[in-house]
Amino acid sequence: MSTVNTPANAPEISDLRAQREFKLNEYVRRGGEAYPNGFSPNATTVQLAETYADAHTYSQQALHDTPTPVFKLAGRVMLLRAFGKLIFARVQDGAGQLQISLSVDASGAEVFGLFNDCIDMGDIIGVEGPITRTNKGELTLSVQKFVLLTKGLQPLPDKYHGMADVEARYRQRYLDLITSPETRRVFEVRSRAISAIRRFLDDRGFLEVETPVLQIQAGGASARPFKTHHNALDLELNMRIAPELFLKRLLVGGFERVYELSRNFRNEGISVKHNPEFTMLEFYSAYGTREDAMHLMEEMLRHTVSKVCGSHAIPYGDHVIDFAPEFTKMTMRDALLTLGGFTEADLVHVDELAAAAKAKGVDVPKPLPSYGELFQLCFEELVEKQLIQPTYIMDYPIETSPLVRQIPGRLGWTQRAELYIAGREHGEFYSELNDPIDQRSRFERQVEQAKKGNAEAMPFDHDFLNALEVGMPPALGVGLGIDRLAMLLTNQPSIRDVLLFPLMKPKAE
Repeated sequence: MSTVNTPANAPEISDLRAQREFKLNEYVRRGGEAYPNGFSPNATTVQLAETYADAHTYSQQALHDTPTPVFKLAGRVMLLRAFGKLIFARVQDGAGQLQISLSVDASGAEVFGLFNDCIDMGDIIGVEGPITRTNKGELTLSVQKFVLLTKGLQPLPDKYHGMADVEARYRQRYLDLITSPETRRVFEVRSRAISAIRRFLDDRGFLEVETPVLQIQAGGASARPFKTHHNALDLELNMRIAPELFLKRLLVGGFERVYELSRNFRNEGISVKHNPEFTMLEFYSAYGTREDAMHLMEEMLRHTVSKVCGSHAIPYGDHVIDFAPEFTKMTMRDALLTLGGFTEADLVHVDELAAAAKAKGVDVPKPLPSYGELFQLCFEELVEKQLIQPTYIMDYPIETSPLVRQIPGRLGWTQRAELYIAGREHGEFYSELNDPIDQRSRFERQVEQAKKGNAEAMPFDHDFLNALEVGMPPALGVGLGIDRLAMLLTNQPSIRDVLLFPLMKPKAE
């Protein structure tokens, strides 16, 4: 058996690329066209496999006695085996794979010889012929004609080991997609999830909108922006870190239900949970509350998980995440008391909180942060990773929630919640702040934080404040990380596994 064919007149060539280029030239010399266009398939591998799946009705003898129509199939050669006057190959298209065969008797000596001399694994071909079945019962397209559509000048990775180097998979995702059906499935699931989310919101009267990526001030989140320069206007700009402030302007303008699936950019670290460029869903609904937002998110996630995965319970790592029961709800304070091991006395004042946090191994920053900032840090360090099943954590400190409405009667605490699944934050839910006087004081505090060296403090957005003074209706707001949701739905451990082309540092030349 041979898997690499070399024309009889080929010179001795040790370089694989040169061998393949020689075969392309040989194909052209024998009357073929290099990189042609115009071949139109009339079937896919999956369509043919499903149509002729019944091995009794479509037995080898039945297909021989009553030949099928001639089908035109196109795809990449993924396996190639030559046995003297018989060649088997597997062709992979966007739907799946199907075996093809050529023989001198069935294909003719000229077609067989051209294929044998010029085709390699990795080439993209178009084939024509009827469906047959081999002695072993495998469905096969018997090739009567073929055309070389694209010559692969670079060989594919080893078919048994694929791309074992994870970094190589990220850098050359195209090879990963060719050789790994599992990788293709990840991105198909991601796409279906986004479509399901769109349909869910569209069906409930939300309007999809697009807001600026280039912004004079990057607001709506606490993060460092990427900076750029507009040459024609001679203007320093920031890449969007969140669409929030523009979406709220639309509430002011009279659109009562809006959403955006946005690409956001944050000039921060890279980890299994973070990539500088990421996708987020944000939606806002006038006259809604945080509780309405949480209810809507539960409904949306159940809908999406069921549509995409076929079940409300899905595996993730060592766990099975179940979206069917009502999501757990607890305040951040209760979470610190019940899961973080703190006592009521520990939470009285920032000094007591700092001492208790240090005793539990939390690296408390110096100088000592505010009570609210340290309160949230303790939660993130000690509690977050324990929240496996879907859990809402409610009532966040005002210091970390500059755009959220305060809880009536509880100075310093806000109507904010976050959703945790599998030990990670997946979404945020707000009763939005629409009091321009309160918002002004919050912006002023952020400016003071920036002066003290906080690079993630929000800038004072005067135009947004002016919009609030025109009048924004009370509203709910939601932010959902699409990349982390995709990780969950596809059981992937790293955000890079659900990004087609994650940011990578260039390899040294």
